[in-house]
Parts: sequence; structure tokens; C-alpha cells
Amino acid sequence: MAKIAYILLCHKDPEAIIAQAGQLTAAGDCMAIHFDARANAAAYDRIRSALKDNPNVTFAAKRIKCGWGEWSLVQATLNALQAAVDAFPRATHFYMLSGDCMAIKTAEYAHWFLDENDKDFIESHDFFASNWIKTGMKDDRLIYRHFFNERTQSKRFYTSYDLQKRFGLTREIPADIQVMIGSQWWCLRRRTVEMILDFLQQRPDVKRFFSTTWIPDETFFQTLVRHLIPKEEIENRTPTFLMFSDYGMPVTFYNDHYDMLLRQDYLFARKISPEAHELKERLGALYASEEVEFKISDEGRNLYGFLTGRGRVGRRFGQRFWEAGNTLGPEREVFLIACKKWHVAKRLVDQITSETDIPCVEYLFNEENTPLPDLGGIETTLQKRSRHRRAVVRMLFDHFGTDKLVICVDPANLDIIQDFCADQAKTHVLEIECEYSDDYLIGHARRVGLAGENSPTETVARLVPTLRNSMSYESELIRGAGFDGYLRIRETNPRAENEAALAEFLGVSQDKAQAVMRLDYLFAD
Repeated sequence: MAKIAYILLCHKDPEAIIAQAGQLTAAGDCMAIHFDARANAAAYDRIRSALKDNPNVTFAAKRIKCGWGEWSLVQATLNALQAAVDAFPRATHFYMLSGDCMAIKTAEYAHWFLDENDKDFIESHDFFASNWIKTGMKDDRLIYRHFFNERTQSKRFYTSYDLQKRFGLTREIPADIQVMIGSQWWCLRRRTVEMILDFLQQRPDVKRFFSTTWIPDETFFQTLVRHLIPKEEIENRTPTFLMFSDYGMPVTFYNDHYDMLLRQDYLFARKISPEAHELKERLGALYASEEVEFKISDEGRNLYGFLTGRGRVGRRFGQRFWEAGNTLGPEREVFLIACKKWHVAKRLVDQITSETDIPCVEYLFNEENTPLPDLGGIETTLQKRSRHRRAVVRMLFDHFGTDKLVICVDPANLDIIQDFCADQAKTHVLEIECEYSDDYLIGHARRVGLAGENSPTETVARLVPTLRNSMSYESELIRGAGFDGYLRIRETNPRAENEAALAEFLGVSQDKAQAVMRLDYLFAD
């Protein structure tokens, strides 16, 4: 059975560290602690005194003064790893933690999970090819030498950096190393850890290279694991649940996040608020519990993105407009059908295709598997279609040999509607306003990843008012945009009113509109 040695890097709050060590070792696991040498000496003495009689706790032989972005964080980790390898010969896994992390599963579950998945859990993406680094320095982290801390020695850091750039003092990455990048929170098997420690004895050049890179805790272990271990034995993800805001700051968890955290497909969570006393108490008691059933729904990130993004979508980070001159042409007409219930819009365009000669395309910019003709590859992914919207639509006009085209769009994509309405082509907008039952909204939350299949119904139900308001807000934005040719059909309208609106929208006869709208189940869920 798996036995975990936790590698704890910490620098404050001795009482919390003592409690964390007691909770995690009570179930038979063990811990190696590195307490920052910059921290209060009395605090370190307090930790050592409190844990001196715990045989499952050891301490790094040498403490390092740690600084964010420095090699010191990696060296401190290596010191704690070596202490754990020496002190706990029966440990099968080594799990990287900070003082802000807490278990969100039981020890029983964690041991079962690691036994069932004989892999190293570490996030690692190609440093140069991936988009893991969103802003700031990228290649320069590696090709220049960084001797100073950017946060505490900013002037020296940038003076050294600028001088190296000015005189072209770049360096080569070790030839046989493919640098990887990812989260610094990992869980590695014993064999992997021993291979890393042996490799560093044989290859001091690699250690020397990383020791002057910037933020090496995001690249060092990630690179060495990929270098030493077959990719089939690596799970490319962190076992610790963590999220970042759109400002790049870690999301903090509080007392009311307990149920959500337990439903995530992770073993630990970071970071727990120091003030969340109830959450810390409940999670602390959880680890030693037995026969706890976890219903994994894994909706945390989607839910957070939805709730924090309300009111900003389409206004703060709107997509760029199409390139100047890339027009569809004034002789063409685009008919946009905006409907939140995709199945309703799809039924309507099926009828339009059957009863008229106007070609229709379903959710072209929303649904990966929308049926499309061969357009030379530009149609193959949502990313390509969204990047070259006008080119895709122009090719569809050419493919169908027509000057009219119906396209479905989600009401959340106001920017798409605005883009078309800004073109020389004549654009018509038809909004389909549906009724949303509570059951439909709960199902919608699960379909879009705001809740998982195992999320408790009462928990998901709390999302219903927010979802209802969000859909209403999207509709208000479309109506308030003042589009020429805007029309609306509503589920609650008499059929005759909807037929008249559809006839005006498509420019067809009333009889033709009646034929399109004859479905009795058009709005059925």
C-alpha cells in the first residue's frame, strides 16, 4: 500500500504547521519539513519541540534562506527530499506541500488512488511551445543568468539583466535537456525521486544551469521527471487543486467551500485562508476518517470562471474585430439566430432548410462538431473558425453558391453579432426568447461544466437564480445594442406573432413562415 512522505516548505504560523503535521502523520504517513532560514528562530524551535516525539516527522538537515523566484526554493525542496528519503525507507511517494495546503480527501482514498495509478503526478509542458506563461519574461528566464531576486533586489536584478541583453551574454541550454514548465505542486514515486537525486550527482552542469534561471521551481522538477521517466508513466497534472484569478493571484478558499472542494478530482487544495477556521478544522478531521464516499464532479474551475466573469464577458476582454477590408460584400445577407437553447434553434433551422432555399449552419462559432463542408481545413476547429470568422463565412457563401446564409449563435457572444452587423453585408438578427424551468437550468449547469453529474442537487439549485439572471442579462445586451433588423420570437407569444416575425426576418411569405413554424414541439425540452 502507498505510504506518502509529505515535503513541506513553510515559513510562518508554527501552530498551523504543528497541526498539519499531526493530522497527516496520524494516518501513518510521514513528513519532512523545511522551515525558511529567514523566518523567526523561536518559531522554528517551537515546531521542533512540538514534533520531536513524532517518529513520522523529520527536518531538512540544512535550512535555506528562501526567496520567491529563486533557486533557493528548489534547493530547500531537495534538502527536504533527501531528509525524507533517508528517514523514511518505506515511503512510496513524495508529495510537495506548502503550509497553505490541506487534504480534501481521506488518507484511505489517497492511498487507494496512488495504488491504482502507478504514475508520477506532475504538470509539465514544453517551455517554448506551450502557452503556460501568460505574461512577462519567457525565454529570458533561461538564456540569461539571474543572480538577484526581482522582488527584493529589483534594481540589481534588472541592471544585470539589461547588461546581459546589451552585450549579448546569452547561454545555451544543456543539449540533451528539453525544458518543461508547470505547477510546482507534485507527487512523485520513490524510484523517480531517487533517480533525480542520483542524476544531480552525475550531472552538476544541469543543476548549475537551473540555479541561475528565473523561477526554477516551475521548471526544474518538471524537466528532470520528463527527462528520466517515460511519458507513459507521467500524469501531466498536479494532484493539488489550485486556481488563479485573471489577475494571476491564487484563489483563496473559505469555510463555505468545503463541499465544493471534496467534489474535485484532487487530493489536496491550495490555498486555504488562515481565517477559515471551520474549514481547516473540518478538513483536518477528514484525512484520518474512514469509509468516506467521494462523489467527484470536478466543476470547481468552470464554476469559479462563470461566477467571477459575470458582467465582464464581452466588455472587458472582448475579442478583436475582423481585419480591415476583410468584408463579406454588400450584396450578401447574413441571418443570425440567437438562442440559448441550442436544440430550439437547431429545430428551427432544420425547418428553414426544409421549407426554403436558404442554407443554414448551426452553432458555427460555439460547437466543435457543427456539421460543415470541407473548407480546406479552416473549418476543423473552433479556434480556427473564431480566429478567421469572416473568411469562414465568406467560404460558406461560396460553397453554397448563394447570397443568403443563416447562422446560429449563442446570445453570450454579443461580439460575434456586433462583428457581423459592422460588415458591409446586410445582417438580420432574430432572438429566440425561451422560458427556463429550474430543472432546465440545473441541467444546463451540468452540461456546461458549472456542476458535475455527482454535484448535490441542492448545491446546484443555488446556481439557478444566477443562471436565470445571466441569461436575462445577455438578452438585454442584445436588445440594447440597437441592431438594425432586430426581431424576436418568444415561447410565450401566440404562434401568429412569431410567424409574422419570422416572415419579416427571412423575407418570406406568411405561408412559408407558417410552414417553418408548424412544429408543435419547437420549444419542448
